[in-house]
Amino acid sequence: MGVRLTRGHAERDEIIAELSSGGYQVVDLSDDEMAKFHVRYMVGGRPSKPLREQLYSFEFPESPGALLKFLHTLGTHWNISLFHYRSHGTDFGRVLAAFEVTERDPEFEQRLQALGYECHDETQNPAFRFFLAGNAA
Repeated sequence: MGVRLTRGHAERDEIIAELSSGGYQVVDLSDDEMAKFHVRYMVGGRPSKPLREQLYSFEFPESPGALLKFLHTLGTHWNISLFHYRSHGTDFGRVLAAFEVTERDPEFEQRLQALGYECHDETQNPAFRFFLAGNAA
């Protein structure tokens, strides 16, 4: 649920307290960049079968060949089960990508480093677990 606040953090705290006192479990995603830049724009929901995925957010350079480099470095070795691109007219785009990697794979980690794009492991991000992961907790 999204809420537009008129009184800022105090109002947010009041809403969370009221929902919690009513027995609702509340997870505040207000400061979750992945939820704000990606998940809120995505449709489709969870996969029909659980996938063993690792999720990463990338800063994708806005330059010719950036996607091809990404696909050659990572996409030819692991299945890309999710790819979401957002751009706000800057020198980089924000990409959210999931890969079917069953466990920590040293080769995968090496290829992430070789890619050279700024990235962060988002696999434990609450927005991913609640809305996109096939094996959500």
